[in-house]
Amino acid sequence: MFGNITVGQYLPGNSVIHRLDPRIKIVIAVLFIVAIFLVVDVFGYLVAGLFGVMAVLLSGIQPRVIIRGLRPVIFILALTVVLHLFMNQGRPIFSIGPLVATWEGFRLGLFMGTRIVFLILFTSLLTLTTSPVALTDGLERLLKPFQRIGLPAHELAMMMTIALRFIPTLLEEAEKIMKAQMARGADFQSGNLFARAKSLVPLLVPLFVSAFRRADELATAMEARCYRGGKGRTRMKQLVAAPRDIAALFLTVSLVGVMIYLRHRAG
Repeated sequence: MFGNITVGQYLPGNSVIHRLDPRIKIVIAVLFIVAIFLVVDVFGYLVAGLFGVMAVLLSGIQPRVIIRGLRPVIFILALTVVLHLFMNQGRPIFSIGPLVATWEGFRLGLFMGTRIVFLILFTSLLTLTTSPVALTDGLERLLKPFQRIGLPAHELAMMMTIALRFIPTLLEEAEKIMKAQMARGADFQSGNLFARAKSLVPLLVPLFVSAFRRADELATAMEARCYRGGKGRTRMKQLVAAPRDIAALFLTVSLVGVMIYLRHRAG
């Protein structure tokens, strides 16, 4: 159940995407995520889809790994489509009592579901192809100019990276706790949606206890290594943008420009 979530996991590799500068990968992911919320027609989504397929192929990540990461959000995708189907006015398809399904709602629901898929796709690709250390360095370097206004760039980057890194760890812990409780007779599968949600309550208490314990252990380990924040820290590996990084950024900016142009043309 929880093992299908790929956000926060890292798979070592030597692909083109793995070798990109982490700063460039973060900027590309942000640009693409912003761009997909500007898309309003089929052609824009086709451009985004081609870009996504190209990124997956260049990353060397097996497509089944990406598809597996979409399984936990199938319910959210279906709920998004259903809500838009019945909550938008337009040409009717069918009706269930006072609820009327429309073609316009179905179209908007598909578009919103596609956006969610793209969000998960590029967030997963970013973490799957970037090590936690590289991700921290990239975030810190991108946030460094904001230190002039008092933003703690290093601490914020470290906090965000630790949060991402602990997603698969906590999910693995939740899986172990669930299996242990099922061995003792707990039932997480039967019943309606509310019954299943209620059955997960006993899972939350040991999960929170485990999370606080891991956080305390991490804090102790960092103090034992004399961690005192980002002030005065040096790096063994300096981030330097290579020609492939500039080419990847230029390609992304070009595709985003095409998507924005398609939006204005549709409008």
